[in-house]
Amino acid sequence: MLFPFFLLKSWRINLLKIIHTGNAMPMSIAVDPTAEFEPGMFAQLGLIGNDTVAGVSDGTAPLGIIDDVRTTAFTKTQVDEVILINVAASDLDENGNRINLEDVTGVLEYPNIIENSFTSTLGVILNTVNGIVTVPAGTELNHDSDGDGINDSFSIIVNYIYRVAGRPGDDTTIGSGRITIHYQRGIYATDQFDTTQVYPLNATLYVGIDGKLTSKQPTESHPGVAICTGPPSAAMGTVEFMLL
Repeated sequence: MLFPFFLLKSWRINLLKIIHTGNAMPMSIAVDPTAEFEPGMFAQLGLIGNDTVAGVSDGTAPLGIIDDVRTTAFTKTQVDEVILINVAASDLDENGNRINLEDVTGVLEYPNIIENSFTSTLGVILNTVNGIVTVPAGTELNHDSDGDGINDSFSIIVNYIYRVAGRPGDDTTIGSGRITIHYQRGIYATDQFDTTQVYPLNATLYVGIDGKLTSKQPTESHPGVAICTGPPSAAMGTVEFMLL
């Protein structure tokens, strides 16, 4: 039986909340032994020989939301993290814009970044291993830290997914060989989404080729599966949605 408010299993680093749904139990299907997944990703049926199994969806025929884990490393989503970088040496360029005269660096809250998940409001160079971002010399300053009317620093907003350090993966399908999938219409929330996209309220959501929610339709063959009912934010790093 599903909890009426939300379900959050304590062994999880990743988050799948079931906020409101009907009384139907989730389905349990034989799992693709080659698949890797985390809670909140979407499943899809496939064939291994003559056996029907469920693995990670490529978005073309999503079956429902995965409520199990099989991974070698956990990941988490970081939304709207603000980085402030002070600049010691600056000057005006030929256009009258104040720029930094040398490279400056800042540090993300978490290292081990998945590179293709990273977005930034300013052009920076990212070291995915240690989470250091570098603003190249010649970049226009965009922040006034002391309120004197002259920009003297950089304010950068970033989104990314990182691998959780010091926590090995898990496999909750061991023994049963089956995967749990929520398919019933309802309201859910997950941190398994494409951090390079924006999620306006009431936007149609799709499943990307990696099995994660996205607001960008990958191809015309990818159907809409949900409506965004709660955009992600720095305070709540999940996207809330109504499964259609």
